[in-house]
Amino acid sequence: MSEQVTDFQGQSFHKLRRACLRRGALFKDPVFPATTQSLFYKRAPPPGVTWKRPQEICKDPRLFVDGISTRDLHQGSLGNCWMVAAISCLASEPTLWKKVIPDHTDQEWNPKCQNLYAGIFHFRFWRFGRWLDVVVDDRLPVSEDGTLLFCRSATPREFWSALLEKAYAKLNGCYEALEGGNTAEALIDFTGGVSEPISLDREALIGHSDQRKALFQMLARAYEHKALITCSIRPAEGETVESVLDCGLVRGHAYGVTAVRKVWLGEKLQKASGASRLFLARMRNPWGTTDWTGAWSQRSQQWQQMSRAEREKMGLVVRDVGEFWMDFEDFCRYFTDVVVCRLVERAFLWPSSHWREVRCYGEWSPAPSSAHWPPSGACMLSWRKDNQVGELRGGEKLPKKVSKNDGDDGEELNGGWEVHLDKRSRCGGCINHKETFLHNPQFMFEVRNHEEELLMCLQQEDQRIRRKDGGGENLPIGFEVLKVEVNRCSRVQRVVEQAASSIYMDSRSITLKVTLAQGRYVVLPTTFLPGATGHFLVRLFSHSHIQLRELKDDLPSPSLFQCLSPQPTVVTTVHLLRATGLCPPKQTAPDIYAIIRCERATIRTRVFKAEGNPEFNLRSIFYRRYPDAHISVELWNRGLLWDSILGRARLHPAETEMRQDHVMELRGGRSGSLRRRIYVETSSSVCLTEL
Repeated sequence: MSEQVTDFQGQSFHKLRRACLRRGALFKDPVFPATTQSLFYKRAPPPGVTWKRPQEICKDPRLFVDGISTRDLHQGSLGNCWMVAAISCLASEPTLWKKVIPDHTDQEWNPKCQNLYAGIFHFRFWRFGRWLDVVVDDRLPVSEDGTLLFCRSATPREFWSALLEKAYAKLNGCYEALEGGNTAEALIDFTGGVSEPISLDREALIGHSDQRKALFQMLARAYEHKALITCSIRPAEGETVESVLDCGLVRGHAYGVTAVRKVWLGEKLQKASGASRLFLARMRNPWGTTDWTGAWSQRSQQWQQMSRAEREKMGLVVRDVGEFWMDFEDFCRYFTDVVVCRLVERAFLWPSSHWREVRCYGEWSPAPSSAHWPPSGACMLSWRKDNQVGELRGGEKLPKKVSKNDGDDGEELNGGWEVHLDKRSRCGGCINHKETFLHNPQFMFEVRNHEEELLMCLQQEDQRIRRKDGGGENLPIGFEVLKVEVNRCSRVQRVVEQAASSIYMDSRSITLKVTLAQGRYVVLPTTFLPGATGHFLVRLFSHSHIQLRELKDDLPSPSLFQCLSPQPTVVTTVHLLRATGLCPPKQTAPDIYAIIRCERATIRTRVFKAEGNPEFNLRSIFYRRYPDAHISVELWNRGLLWDSILGRARLHPAETEMRQDHVMELRGGRSGSLRRRIYVETSSSVCLTEL
């Protein structure tokens, strides 16, 4: 199922191309002109920089020469290895790069029809839930010696990588805005997938083979499902970005992982290596050089013990310049960070192993009557001033993590400000801020299976394009997942159970992989501090059909019948815990389910098969119009032809007016000598006028 594509800056490639062909003139992009402002916003360009079209640089230029491959990418003088590493992953998968470089055969130079060339190209990038079509002219910055200043191909007359980089620079404001970025963000931009950053505990991985094996299996599964993988070495305090280790690897530099392979060795190789199998990863350096000098490096003794035929049979081949193999234990010894970008195909039919996506847009906003609330900007500014993320110059820039344990209620971080937010605001900060946390936007979903593996992603609007104007910093963001009552349909007013929690980082995207039990959940995307405003996108991925919707009302909307009834005055929460004594010893237990009744509302649990002491653990909430009426709990035995009641218990109004546990004897049904009991917890009733 194809996704809608939007023209960036309102520029239509086909309209502009037709207009140029009618005039017989090559395209000159007025939005991204061939001037210094498109190159840098802080530093001056190198002396002698000029802009040239490909036919002025070489004879017979081409978009592609012998197809597309990772060897077409060589990082230039820009510190954007994070982007080049992402593009090298893209180049290895035709279905991906054909989406980024649309109708590539039509965009190719045709020497037989020079009159059809208009000097215009277009590329597509995924931003904030939609694909943007970015148009560029073919004028490229060239250094004084006549070579391309930035990204270039190993083949001098091939220009797809240089033009793609130019389109990405335009999307981000200028070339300098690409200095110091994050591979996770670039992979999302090129695929529309979900990037999951993984921080590696090197000591644990080296010391525990089971943890190392689990990581290898996870990366191997991700690679098998066409995920894109990159890795980097985070510089420690005092270490320089892009400094070289003794083993040849580069700190702060993004490498692409182009294969993950387990290899079974023959008898001869087993004797030589002392092992029956190898765990290997194939890497690629965006600089196009193979610097790794350890085991399985290009000229290592390990390769000398293996013939070329044996290597090819085992799949241990090097396809492109800059690729090299590493033992996975060495991989764990040196690399500190891995990014796995999982791809999502939007289709009507797909296998159960694929992810299904639902998404919702939202906004952290002040209350309507305080649209220009002064403290919000100052509050965030004071935090940023003391917490700037390191130098942008260089390669992979890792986002800064923010701990929710940093200060009680954020006093230290927000400079001692006493933040007061209107209850109608939707920018309450993280869960540290107990008074305002629930003022954030809330989105509800339900897990219907016994349990479900979910991939949850929160994205904020990209800020990189604002670097030219002195901005460009991301907000520290994250999210909380609360388990709520099974019949909730309005905003949460009290935190009862935290089901999951993400990290908080000043990253454009925050991802959490979690397995949740059956039930209803509410996710709250938040900024770290209250009062910060901005737009966001929540993406939820599952293997089954899950719906996601925003909760906007503080109270449930009344039905047509309820409009004629009194207004609710009391809220009661019933937590059905468990039941005991439902079956005599040594007898087969019945199939049990429970029903909670309150006024006209009925909540039924799932069926617990052959359970004599079922653990229900079910919460329900009731907005009561007749607070003097009782709440009943019934236990039923499911039969082949009809169901029979095992007993019921009643909660009287006085018993629900405070938070307490109840142990109640079941009455009715055929209990014989059994003492059937049900355990219930009720919360204190809350007057709706006090919500």
